[in-house]
Amino acid sequence: MTVSIDRSRSLEELERDRWQAPPPDATRLIATAHALRSRPVGTLTVEDLRLLIGQGIGLPALLPLAVEVLRDNPLAEGHMYEGDLLRAVLTRPSAVWSAHPELARQLSFIVGSLSDLSPELRREVERFVGAVQNS
Repeated sequence: MTVSIDRSRSLEELERDRWQAPPPDATRLIATAHALRSRPVGTLTVEDLRLLIGQGIGLPALLPLAVEVLRDNPLAEGHMYEGDLLRAVLTRPSAVWSAHPELARQLSFIVGSLSDLSPELRREVERFVGAVQNS
């Protein structure tokens, strides 16, 4: 199942929520997150998705896009390390997956075929699978 998201629209438009400009002394992370919210979601890179999802921003719109990326390349890499998008997605709270069971099912299928993962990423996969099975 594919969720239909208008990729030409920004998170601000999709959520109908425009954030105020970040304060002048905002951290780079905050300033970047604010800026990314105004870009069309179809233009977001793996790194952009990793950053926003890792901060819990725009999950209903961005998780389907991230799962699409992970379907093609489960270890897609932003600017951190191989598999950093997967880790950002896997570490969302279980309530997120309860609200999006079809995405959880798709992600479970994706991670079920992975091998040769780092111990840290393997732990996150196991935690995610356990949480999804218990919900």
